[in-house]
Amino acid sequence: MKWITREHPKIDRIACPWLIKRFIDVNAEIIYVPFAEVLTKANELNATPFDLPGVEYTHYNDQCSFDYFIKKHQLKDAGLDRVAAIVRGADTDRHDFAPQAAGLEAIFSGLAYNIKDDQELLDLGMTIYDGLYSWAKHLHQLKHTQAGPVEQMLLEVYHKYIKQGKSKKAPEWAKELKEMIQDQLDTNMTLSLQQASTELEINPAYLSREFSKYFDNLSFGDYIRKLRIDKAKNLMDTTGYSLTEIAYLTGFSDQSHFTRIFKKQTGENPSVYKRNNSKSKKNTK
Repeated sequence: MKWITREHPKIDRIACPWLIKRFIDVNAEIIYVPFAEVLTKANELNATPFDLPGVEYTHYNDQCSFDYFIKKHQLKDAGLDRVAAIVRGADTDRHDFAPQAAGLEAIFSGLAYNIKDDQELLDLGMTIYDGLYSWAKHLHQLKHTQAGPVEQMLLEVYHKYIKQGKSKKAPEWAKELKEMIQDQLDTNMTLSLQQASTELEINPAYLSREFSKYFDNLSFGDYIRKLRIDKAKNLMDTTGYSLTEIAYLTGFSDQSHFTRIFKKQTGENPSVYKRNNSKSKKNTK
């Protein structure tokens, strides 16, 4: 069977042919042509097009063509599912899908830069995806340091000496972001991760991945919610505002949303917190 797609493959358009040849049709012929010629050549060659808009085998929502091949051909394989998450993250620039996604993207970006022949790149890509699948199928639970005592010894040296001397100074973008978040809290404005990345001129995937290192080991959303709840507590401790007013002043859409997040963060309703806090103040007088 013949399969056809756009020229200059990088991630998904190499992963899909690997999947086809290894799990669907071992004798499949993969054809790469310019984007404008894919559908015309597909008709001429009786080939199935993939990974372009308007065809069956393509992206759907946040999933890529590789995901659709697995679903369409009912490939039940835990190793393939792990590979799919990595391919999806690399192909859609969502490295939060799998930590290996950034590495896969870097590898194929470099290979595509060096290798201009699509079939040559596919041949090499087949070997790379064979290795990735073997890891996902049989080795994903092993750490590199389980390979032997030398790696373990090096890791111990790293933790004991190198890591201790490493500077914990936050990067400049983290300082700017803290100021932006504080401005949001002070002015009751909303700030999204996308807005922050645009303002800082930083890739949103990178910002999402690095954020927790400098902000209490929390994700962007969790950190913002924590600060809002801390501010709400302070307002309940020091003012006579109603819960509805406090919800508004801390950036929540309404009191019910505020109550739900407050309870999730603290384990109790804001009304209970406020009542207990009032009793505590009376008892100290």
